[in-house]
Amino acid sequence: MSEEQNNGAPFSEEQNQQIVDTGIVAANNARHNIRCLTIIGQIEGHYILPPQNKTTKYEHIIPALISIEEDSTIEGLLIVLNTVGGDVEAGLAIAELIAGMSKPTVSIVVGGGHSIGVPLAVSARRSFIVPSATMTIHPVRMNGMMLGVPQTMSYLEKMQARITRFVAANSRMPQERFHELMMERDELVMDVGTVLEGEAAVKEGLIDDLGGLSDAVECLYSLIEQGADSKPKPKAKKRGAAKKKNDASGKASGTVKPAKLTEPKKNAATVVIHRVDNGNYSLNSADWRGER
Repeated sequence: MSEEQNNGAPFSEEQNQQIVDTGIVAANNARHNIRCLTIIGQIEGHYILPPQNKTTKYEHIIPALISIEEDSTIEGLLIVLNTVGGDVEAGLAIAELIAGMSKPTVSIVVGGGHSIGVPLAVSARRSFIVPSATMTIHPVRMNGMMLGVPQTMSYLEKMQARITRFVAANSRMPQERFHELMMERDELVMDVGTVLEGEAAVKEGLIDDLGGLSDAVECLYSLIEQGADSKPKPKAKKRGAAKKKNDASGKASGTVKPAKLTEPKKNAATVVIHRVDNGNYSLNSADWRGER
């Protein structure tokens, strides 16, 4: 028995240093060999935040995720989130890596999972939230100098679309509903958006289950015991899917009729503008001019 265990310390000196450096801890004497990853404070991206800020550094998390994926002795990953958000691209990069892991993953939101913390929360195979936790959904914003030109608006729209697609693909919330909550004007005093408490986040389909730590750990154990090929979470239904299904069921044959030829393609710029202008996830010109 080690000296630390003789002294009654919960973690060894090496484990304590690992928590300080990466926020990851390995559990001892557990039913399965899992890792716990904490994402707290502000997600730090390409710029170093002030020393008084508690941060999660993506240059620490990304190598840790790769190591967990490659280590054959690790059976699953538990992600604990209490974050105010932060760098969008860094947060989305971490979320994409978690969503692409072959090993079972479970996330639990405690305290808050705001802004870019929303994609991080839904990136796991199964997500939990405690009743007292909250999640803030709001549009993308920028700090520092910004040019007041249409290209800036287009850039923000495309970035927001990436987040919206990711959340809809990894939760039960449709893109239309996510955009509706994101653009709510009567919820926040100094911002646009919506704050969802634990139970509301589950009812909206953003989070899978309402529960605590024991529920999340037991769910992770269950996923491990089911095997790596366990069924993924259901995706949000798209509008018009039921109509297409009914149309297909009315056909006499079991084959799908080839799509009709449409008018000649327009240039790429026109197609992109057409899609953005008619997409439910985009902001309109009134938002950009400050008329809303």
